[in-house]
Amino acid sequence: MKLLVTGATGFIGGNVAKSAVLEGYSVVGIGKSERPSDCKMDDYIRADIINSDLAPIIKDFSPDVVFHGAGPASVASSICAPVDDFREATLTWASVLDGIRRSGMDPLVLFPSSAAVHGNALEYPTSENSPVRPISPYGFHKAACELISREYSQCFNINIIILRFFSLFGPRQHRHLVWEVYQQLIGEPSTVWLKGTGKESRDYLYIDDAVEAILNLVQIRSRLQTKGRDLVINLASGTTVGTYELADQLRKLVAPTKSVLCRGVAIRGDPEHMCA
Repeated sequence: MKLLVTGATGFIGGNVAKSAVLEGYSVVGIGKSERPSDCKMDDYIRADIINSDLAPIIKDFSPDVVFHGAGPASVASSICAPVDDFREATLTWASVLDGIRRSGMDPLVLFPSSAAVHGNALEYPTSENSPVRPISPYGFHKAACELISREYSQCFNINIIILRFFSLFGPRQHRHLVWEVYQQLIGEPSTVWLKGTGKESRDYLYIDDAVEAILNLVQIRSRLQTKGRDLVINLASGTTVGTYELADQLRKLVAPTKSVLCRGVAIRGDPEHMCA
């Protein structure tokens, strides 16, 4: 089984590549950073995807599956620099899809989208058919990428699955609630401060479980023909945990003498609740 992973040094892409290698896949990675030392890929290509011609790479490797792990991953950063987020999200994804189109290859393509496309969803739990109504630049740009996916599926017969992740956490991640709370717990201050009101809730999924789901989809790829139509799959646990509850659980495990307090102000661009 041949797997091409973009963003192979990042959080999702790096974990997918590492697990796939351990499972015996032939893996080629593409990324901006130096080749990772903890993942023995068959090959690693350091490249800026937006400005690179991926067609020869794809044609030469002839992957069975392409996992697109490159791109931005922060709501806060998208609010600070929306044009940068737009460029890194949409142009990177379009470059990958057009490289596949011009290569003449026919892999299954997996695109990691986000529950952010739903914004403050109209239903909880939120199904794949829930309306797309983002409230942050990050969510809008993920929605734009989903639209680009449908363009290349319908116009160029590329087999694409959109994976909507809810709240992933785990190794390699250096942002979001779990990492931010942990950094405060191991630091010197006696109080851990949460952004937001503490009443927010999220549907958390550990990265190893997400990767297992992704590789299971790869294994049944012959039954996942989506050419010319949409296939969206939520990847989440289906249960919610409040942000304060999660922070307090971490406090009890890591630094039980500390306290957890909330800023009390809703975070711009963040939905109040998420549940798949």
